[in-house]
Amino acid sequence: MSLYTMKQIIEAAEEKGVKISTVAMEMESKESGLSIDEIKKRMTRYYDIMKNAVSHGINQVIPSVSGLTGGEGFRLWQEKDKGLSGETILKASSRAMAVSNVNASMGRVVAAPTAGSCGIIPGVLMTIGERLGKSEEEIVDALITTAVVGKVIAQNATVAGSEGGCQAECGAASAMAAAAAVELSGGTPSQAGHAAAIAIKGVMGLICDPVAGLVEVPCIKRNSFGAAQAILAADMAMSGIESIIPVDEVIKAMGDVGHAMPEELKETAMGGIAASETAKKLEKKLLKKDKIHESTFKENLE
Repeated sequence: MSLYTMKQIIEAAEEKGVKISTVAMEMESKESGLSIDEIKKRMTRYYDIMKNAVSHGINQVIPSVSGLTGGEGFRLWQEKDKGLSGETILKASSRAMAVSNVNASMGRVVAAPTAGSCGIIPGVLMTIGERLGKSEEEIVDALITTAVVGKVIAQNATVAGSEGGCQAECGAASAMAAAAAVELSGGTPSQAGHAAAIAIKGVMGLICDPVAGLVEVPCIKRNSFGAAQAILAADMAMSGIESIIPVDEVIKAMGDVGHAMPEELKETAMGGIAASETAKKLEKKLLKKDKIHESTFKENLE
């Protein structure tokens, strides 16, 4: 039987005395017909793609196709040993932006849960796994936990910026990563639920306002903040801090807020910083650049 709420999943895990990832694998196996081993192999492939994107983005400056961004993950990585935020936060945030840089350059990433929020989960899982000395198998199990949390959010609210704003994309990814971070840290399924709720509440109402409609500004930096927030949410939950509002109610509230947002604030590039004077100038510049490229392309064909 499918489980559609975090409450159901948490209760199932705690009754059996297992991790959320164990329940998630059992659910997926029953629904898909795949064996547990096949599910783990598939998730391992996704994790390999995540690791490759991180490595690519922190070791070199990768310019985006538009030229608006590039090298944010690389630059912050250089500060990981001396920045004010602390090594764990800086590593996770650097890795998150590195993956987002790869995405903006049309590189290969895992949409987790979307391309716009693709850096948060790998940034957190790689960093927490490294910090705690976890095996790749344990990290892959945690990745499976992110998947089931994302599935619940998608079923009961949304993970799309076009439907719910950035709270739905980066907020969902941060919640997914927070729950996984708790699991990696040895926390309980209930604590994982609290971490997810805390992470979503931290960005409730966050709009989606991509400059020139591209997944670059402010998306790349928001991936960085999403990773940092996930770790802090996990720390709160692990310390015994609970979300007063149950996680499923928080998810529903996020969906309701998304539906209430005006169209201008949901990935249309018509509101927020996308409507700022500088953003409009950049958009005109990029459109002009695209027209020049289009003209050159047509001339070459002729």
